[in-house]
Amino acid sequence: MDDILRTADALARQLAATAVERDRVGGHAAAERELVRASGLLKLTIPTEHGGTGADWPAFYATLRRLAQADSALAHLYGFHHLQMATLLLYGTKAQQKSQFEDTVTQRLFWGNALNPLDQRAVATEADDGWVFNGLKSFSSGSVGSDRMVVSAWHRPTQSLVIATTPTRRAGVRVRADWDAFGQKQTDSGTVEFERVAIAHDEVLVGPGATHTPRMTLRPLISQLIMANLYLGIAIGAYDEARQYTREQTRPWAGSGAARAVDDPIVQHRYGELKLLIRGAEAVSDVAARQLQAALDHGDAVDSARRGEVAVAIAEAKVLTHRAAMEISSQFFELAGARATSQKLGLDRFWRNARVHTLHDPVDVKLRDIGRHALDGQAPEPGSYS
Repeated sequence: MDDILRTADALARQLAATAVERDRVGGHAAAERELVRASGLLKLTIPTEHGGTGADWPAFYATLRRLAQADSALAHLYGFHHLQMATLLLYGTKAQQKSQFEDTVTQRLFWGNALNPLDQRAVATEADDGWVFNGLKSFSSGSVGSDRMVVSAWHRPTQSLVIATTPTRRAGVRVRADWDAFGQKQTDSGTVEFERVAIAHDEVLVGPGATHTPRMTLRPLISQLIMANLYLGIAIGAYDEARQYTREQTRPWAGSGAARAVDDPIVQHRYGELKLLIRGAEAVSDVAARQLQAALDHGDAVDSARRGEVAVAIAEAKVLTHRAAMEISSQFFELAGARATSQKLGLDRFWRNARVHTLHDPVDVKLRDIGRHALDGQAPEPGSYS
């Protein structure tokens, strides 16, 4: 674990060195993606029998959180690569796992996705030797510059998704670099277009109308905890930069009576409040990661009740990390002062990244799920975001 965290820390420092300028420019961070690839962390969650590191999920979330402190866009790419590894773990057959994991390790593949379950414009049609995908998928994180993707298309007769894997450079796959949000600028979350893309039977992870076991429904929970740790990393990164700026640059308010800004009792009080937002979010996120790992360790024996407990724990983490990221990335300007808004510092990137990413799915739904569970014991219904 210590070696893994040291590797993540070294990578985070590399990404931090260019984060402000890259945020200003946007686009595809090809060189930085190569740094992530070179770190060896892309094989972190791949089982050892397939050449991976075989780390547990709490270790992965710790690395994700550390990278997000430095650069939440590249951390997003890293997190979504591992989400595709989780997809193989939970949906794939033994043969699919062996083939895809070993390719990922030996070829150092970087995965993206075109899976967005809410976008049904991509359609799957049966063919003699598999399936044909046609149409569009939006919000395809990591697609630009990826080597392989998990993809989905809507099967109209069964009103369900076909989920599969494909090389990104397959004939008929076109990745559009059209992501233009004001935050998370380098997540390569463009639109993927499928034009008569052939999908073989052995590339299909989930067929139309398939029944999802409780174990399979852990996949969206892994995704939700990825979001939570991205938000937590943003909160910690914003707090650390604000604290450093206040120590070194902020002037005390004229009426404070303090010689330095850090001696102002009001500033001290506010930093104490922000610190507690982080501490609470950290504690709950770590508990959720351990509960998730315990559920995964149960394998096929995991039941709906245990799955529900994990869902509630992750919902709690999602809400608290959401609040920490939004509050800290906004409030620290009140403590750092007007000069901290200088564009050359790029401190606004924390708020912009948090604001964009926390719109992934409504936090109010998580609060409803938590409250409903507290009142009548009803666990969140398994779905694409819960």
